Amino acid sequence: MPSPDIASILENSRELDRLRKEQEEVLVEINKLHKKLQATPEVVEKPGDSSLWRLKGLYIQAKDLSEGEVAISSSLLGQLDTFLPSGPPGQQRRKMDGDQKRKKMKSDSDISRISPSMRSHIEACVSLKDEQVAARVTSDAEIDEWFVVKVINFDEKTKEFEVLDEEPGDDEEGGVQRKYKLPASCIIPFPKRNDPSSTQEFPAGRHVLAVYPGTTALYKATVISTPRKRKSDEYLLEFDDDEEDGALPQRTVPFHKVVPLPEGHRQ
Repeated sequence: MPSPDIASILENSRELDRLRKEQEEVLVEINKLHKKLQATPEVVEKPGDSSLWRLKGLYIQAKDLSEGEVAISSSLLGQLDTFLPSGPPGQQRRKMDGDQKRKKMKSDSDISRISPSMRSHIEACVSLKDEQVAARVTSDAEIDEWFVVKVINFDEKTKEFEVLDEEPGDDEEGGVQRKYKLPASCIIPFPKRNDPSSTQEFPAGRHVLAVYPGTTALYKATVISTPRKRKSDEYLLEFDDDEEDGALPQRTVPFHKVVPLPEGHRQ
């Protein structure tokens, strides 16, 4: 018959296993919904469609499960610590060796208990190295400024991107290329240039963020016509505040330079 402490550890271990299995199931559902939206993005425009609400619910569920997993794992670590011996010299030496390696052990432990959805997110961030992305590089309270930058590195510990603005700075800045460290919330990956079929297509009337022709800056725009309708790889857009002779000109922008408009965007 196991002692109460051992029984508690075994119970937490079973709960941890249940949480991880449930996370795997939720991740499968999220991936299914992603594929559906990529194949038929227009479905969200249909009256009564609840795809986006369901996706939001799945992400909330995945987040709750992930937080539950971290809580149980932390509890297990605390329980196991109470069983670590500190008596005889041989065990003391082993404990000292363990202290010296504590940082590495903690790192390995953190990696092992990352939820499937978080692991997938981290892998996606790491895969952006050397890719161009859209980045909000200012924290100005008045407006959000987005530019095309190149990802140099993603730090898995701090969850920050190191990016390079490849456009030389102003003369007063010495004309040098600027580097930034930004959280994932300030980064939006561009669609893959060589795989338009798997890219979400924004319908006419949708507000988006797009690279203004001839620049590396992104601005809010409205979709006038889609690549599919135009039978090309370009959107026809109207950019906000782009008035000429009292009207907004319509400009073509490649599909791989158009991304979703961030919620709460200020321009």
